[in-house]
Amino acid sequence: MEEGSVIWKECIQVTHTFAEETRKQYLGALTPGYDFMTKLRGSIDSVLPPNAHEIAENRLFISVTSAKNGKNHLLSNFASREDLVKALLASSFIPLYAGISAVDYQGEKWIDGGLTNGLPILPVGRTVTVSPFCGRLDICPQNKGRINVYVKIAKQDFMLSIANLIRLHQALFPPSQKKMEALYQDGYDDAILFLLKENWFE
Repeated sequence: MEEGSVIWKECIQVTHTFAEETRKQYLGALTPGYDFMTKLRGSIDSVLPPNAHEIAENRLFISVTSAKNGKNHLLSNFASREDLVKALLASSFIPLYAGISAVDYQGEKWIDGGLTNGLPILPVGRTVTVSPFCGRLDICPQNKGRINVYVKIAKQDFMLSIANLIRLHQALFPPSQKKMEALYQDGYDDAILFLLKENWFE
């Protein structure tokens, strides 16, 4: 438990550092000459243990999109740590925002799986859906307006709202560390509400 807590704190620190570097760019990740993917690679390398691919085997499912035909694939088998890192990079590659050349993984080009299936439902058991955007999901922000209008994007139902547009901007252009910490707390509170609702607390 203590080891897990240390790793979690390390991940938070790496995220804050990455966000701060991105904020310093006058156009964020879109700033010419800023290599978003190289920075992301460094962040991933700094927190993944040597046997990460073994730990993730058939437990972590990564959604990616083929740059060739636009089809979605779920990856859950990783031959090596490098294999896992490449899959994570592919799942994070948003064309133009993260760069121009898609990620090369096992001889093919891949981009973010969120563009085709952001929240895959696994065939066995119950999949708990989690999102930073308000929508028809298990764990997500709750925004109640007079008229609730939803739009389906990449197999997810998102609420059309100003709050979600703000969240999209924050996802692409990281806010201050203080705001990021507030968002972490919001996500934690949303998760607690879900667990209470499902009576999953012990």
